[in-house]
Amino acid sequence: MEWFTAPDYWVARLVFQRALACLYLVAFLTAALQFRALLGERGMLPIPRFVERVPFKRAPSLFQLHYSDCFFAVCAWTGCAVSAGLLAGVDSLLPLWGAMLLWLVPWALYLSIVNVGQTWYGFGWESLLLEVGFLAVFLGNDEVAPPFLVLFLLRWILFRVEFGAGMIKLRGDACWRKLTCLDYHHETQPMPGPLSWFFHRLPGPLHRVEVAANHVTQLVVPVLLFTPQPVATAAACLMIVTQLWLVLSGNFSWLNWITIVLALSALRLPGEAPSLPGAPLWYEVVVIAVAALLVFLSYHPVVNMISRAQVMNRSFDPLHLVNTYGAFGSVSRVRYEVVVEGTHDDVPREDSGWREYEFKGKPGDPRHWPRQYAPYHLRLDWMMWFAALSPAYAGSWFGAMVERLLENDRDTLKLLRHSPFPPDAPPRYIRARLFRYRYTTWRELRETGACWERTYVREYLPPTRLTGAVQRS
Repeated sequence: MEWFTAPDYWVARLVFQRALACLYLVAFLTAALQFRALLGERGMLPIPRFVERVPFKRAPSLFQLHYSDCFFAVCAWTGCAVSAGLLAGVDSLLPLWGAMLLWLVPWALYLSIVNVGQTWYGFGWESLLLEVGFLAVFLGNDEVAPPFLVLFLLRWILFRVEFGAGMIKLRGDACWRKLTCLDYHHETQPMPGPLSWFFHRLPGPLHRVEVAANHVTQLVVPVLLFTPQPVATAAACLMIVTQLWLVLSGNFSWLNWITIVLALSALRLPGEAPSLPGAPLWYEVVVIAVAALLVFLSYHPVVNMISRAQVMNRSFDPLHLVNTYGAFGSVSRVRYEVVVEGTHDDVPREDSGWREYEFKGKPGDPRHWPRQYAPYHLRLDWMMWFAALSPAYAGSWFGAMVERLLENDRDTLKLLRHSPFPPDAPPRYIRARLFRYRYTTWRELRETGACWERTYVREYLPPTRLTGAVQRS
């Protein structure tokens, strides 16, 4: 069938596949380096405890069949190795069916992680990576030109990501309609980046222009993805520029980067496709069947997207094949941070020698300038932002984190930038206090060198120590 393939997108497919493999590599590396403290057998939310109460059909995962920290590590590092191979172009050396199976491996491994990841993996970009990764299985390799249906479905995902985010903003916080949300967003976003302070200090009128441009990019431009070339390419390029602007303004894991990767698939890039025979019949049948399934499964995400009760970032099937997306339907006006401290004193008092733990990404020491971590995802730091919004977000894991800090747990301490206690002398007590943070002014920055100014609000967790058999002397 001549309409089945789109040879003009040969180079676009190549760029898309290599970029997606790079994001897979980051995702698996994040899992491999952080899972023990978060999800391991002695983690804050252990996987074995989760699979005991959640059946396989609700959360399909290899770890439903077997779990050990060693097995998880093997799966995560295998994902890294396969992703690196795909990044290097190993799939082009295999027959078509072999390349499809190779692309299926990271999807299945990452699905297994996400489905047991609980709170730590409850972010929209996890489902987005899985949805895009599933389609990549059917995009083909050097034996066949890119299938038109798969390219169309990739644009369909990009449309839902952008349009869904635009609609949730219009229906959500009034500041999006008043064009004032960026007066607060750069200061209150989950994890500021090294340039966020400067973005916050841009003139107010420019913030209004940014918000208006965002509405156009998310509500108008996505429609142009389905128009003839070169308009579709221009629309995708505009989305890429917008996402790069967001990359500069904060740390949003790989959300912006995977949106850019999706947009790359819509570009008509220069370069001639080699002369190839038609696609095998079995391949055409498989792609058409998968496309029909995904269109059918799109019903619930579409209904959600046009509903006044629209929700953000939800999967409608346990395989995360078609999902709904959105971000920042509401914007905080004030930034709060939970500051965790410990002391060696036997009796905790206000004047005890409290020492502060420093996290890698979330604000702590007012003089510590934020760093760029995205697309790498600091999962604990992100959840600490939610914990500051409400203790309800931290109820399942915060107490376990405190317990591990009291034990000087090595895996937990690896998630931090700095622990004030030596490995052989853990604190006797841990406490947590809530502070209000605000960006300093230009004058304050010059005089103090601090990018933040913080004010004590209230006690978040009273001084707490280990009890019972695990108590340390």
